[in-house]
Amino acid sequence: MAGSEGVLAELLARSHRVSAREIPVLISEAGRRLGLTGALVYVADLQQRQLLVLPHAPGGPDEEALGIDSSVGGLAYRVQQVQQPRNGGTAWVPMIDGVERVGVMRVTAPVLTPQLLEASRALAGLATLLIMSKAPYMDLLVARERSRAMTLQAELLWAFLPPRTIGTESVTSSAVLEPAYEIGGDAFDHNLTNGSLHLTLLDAMGHDLASGGASAAGLAACRATRRSGGGLADIATTIDRTLDQWIPGRLMTAVIADLDTTTGRFAWINCGHPAPLLIRDGHVLPHVLERAPQLPLGLGFHRDAPPTRHHERLQPGDRVLIYSDGVTEARAPDGSLFGERRLADTVIRSMAAGESAPEALRRLVEVLLRHEDHLLRDDATILLVEWHPS
Repeated sequence: MAGSEGVLAELLARSHRVSAREIPVLISEAGRRLGLTGALVYVADLQQRQLLVLPHAPGGPDEEALGIDSSVGGLAYRVQQVQQPRNGGTAWVPMIDGVERVGVMRVTAPVLTPQLLEASRALAGLATLLIMSKAPYMDLLVARERSRAMTLQAELLWAFLPPRTIGTESVTSSAVLEPAYEIGGDAFDHNLTNGSLHLTLLDAMGHDLASGGASAAGLAACRATRRSGGGLADIATTIDRTLDQWIPGRLMTAVIADLDTTTGRFAWINCGHPAPLLIRDGHVLPHVLERAPQLPLGLGFHRDAPPTRHHERLQPGDRVLIYSDGVTEARAPDGSLFGERRLADTVIRSMAAGESAPEALRRLVEVLLRHEDHLLRDDATILLVEWHPS
């Protein structure tokens, strides 16, 4: 087996001037130099239902897609741990960008020694970085994650959205958004800066291109204000003014928040949005984050009267759930609503079973889609924040 550091260094050097199509080939070649007989990269589709292999050659045979809930590779993706069936010649290695799940790598060898498995983990880590660095400007990788075409407003919004999961040793923030290919006016943002986690969830009125444009403008206004030193009230008034000036008549509800990841101080503004839920010790604390309602954004009323900023002190292990009304108002064929209680109970059960925040949300979406017979009538967006200081 060649020295793993030299093999990975050469892979990195060769990756700079190659196309997305060549990346899987370079990874496979590096795997062979490490002592593997094969190294295949699988990426999760947009809705996290399947793992799809990145092709090695144009027109070459395609490996069968793997079900995330029904395969060993899917198990490695779900629990973010290497899975090695008893035969010992194959292992599935998670591919993680920070704390964002990207896919898995299937590695094979006559005997997967501990040293070879460690080299495989390093190869999977570097492969993840290469794929994520190429994806923004190489459509092959983006298209591989999709099972069908997107609407224009969905394409617009996904271009603005951050990774679904971010985090540090102190905090994790994870989000999901459905229907992924036809989203209209929902959007989210989360960002880690100087010991603070920023959170925004927007819900623009309507389900057309103007709705997507309004949420995209809202995210841009949020980031521009935050990056220039503005606080929560400044962000809200900038979004309000921007919509009123450039997209008049388009209302938007929002929760805009900051969490001090050192002290647990949670501050938020709520403009016409469902109140966030605070989950502590496996239970929802009723009404803790409910406050007097503020007017939605887009009316221009917040220019002279910025919305009120609220505060609450979190305890280690607390989770905050921020969601759009498309979640709780999802209606089953028999007319029953999904509701806030079912939302909280589903998340609590998942995390009590030891599942991570992104996996809990993935399962929540499955439950939500089954409830509404896989026909969501409104955007459903959920942000789940967990404060876990060391």
